[in-house]
Amino acid sequence: MKIAILSNGPGNYSTKRLVEEAKKRGHEVEVIKYKNCYLALDDKHPDVYYGGEKLSKYDAILPRISNAMTRYGCAVVRQFEMQGVYTAASSVAITRSRDKLRAAQILAKYDVDTPKTLVSRNTSDIDDLLEQIGLPVIIKLAKGTHGNGVILADTRKAAKSALQAFYLYNEDGTNILLQEFIKESAGVDIRALVVGNQVVASMQRESLDDDFRSNLHQGGAGTPIKLTPEEKKIALKAAKAMGLHVCGVDLMRSERGPLVLEVNASPGFGIEKVTGRDVASKIIEYIEHNANRRHSKDRVGA
Repeated sequence: MKIAILSNGPGNYSTKRLVEEAKKRGHEVEVIKYKNCYLALDDKHPDVYYGGEKLSKYDAILPRISNAMTRYGCAVVRQFEMQGVYTAASSVAITRSRDKLRAAQILAKYDVDTPKTLVSRNTSDIDDLLEQIGLPVIIKLAKGTHGNGVILADTRKAAKSALQAFYLYNEDGTNILLQEFIKESAGVDIRALVVGNQVVASMQRESLDDDFRSNLHQGGAGTPIKLTPEEKKIALKAAKAMGLHVCGVDLMRSERGPLVLEVNASPGFGIEKVTGRDVASKIIEYIEHNANRRHSKDRVGA
């Protein structure tokens, strides 16, 4: 099978592991820096060019699209979809998972439990909003990542000041969310890595200081953890709701049960180092099975 990994970081751990496992299983694999691709917008020949040459037909692509390059990265993925190439993550699923407001709406639609979330474009509503959500409150940009663009406000004054600052400097009009603070899980969350209909690895992430964020990019530490049946069920439900077959689902434990924080379309593989689980091979196996099954159906249909 010929597989393209769309990644702008061919030297990072996740990409190297995927290449290693794909080659180990006998596949031809290429790493394509999607930011350097250009697209031929022709209805008969939706080609992708890279390094001045048209990319040949792939059996499957594995997108590893960064948050900063979501729009263009998804355009490249969409071009391959137009060619009929199997993708481990669709352009639509990646796009909607990157917008926290849209993702929250989808999770609510499919009855996936999450912390209470409000959104408003008017700072004059802050008193009404805080009456509904309480203090302290988490305020976040809808397109933040790795724990950036997220603050914790303890008082009404702090919350109003934070919102005013966000709106003042938010030049691209990104939505701003207010989210319930779950005291019992402050500084702790769980990453469940989903492949297909299975959780293949899970770890607990905990901040090393008083930071309420537990993201490893913010200096958090990870430890292996065994999920409860309820936690596995909600992780798979969240992945399905977002239309992502390979993803990281972030959860927290609350007094009312597990709550989904986010679904990550391009999860890092630090979880392999923490848990000792071989995540990369599970992803390549999943691609093998589903790309081959799709090609078999296409042949039957022809």
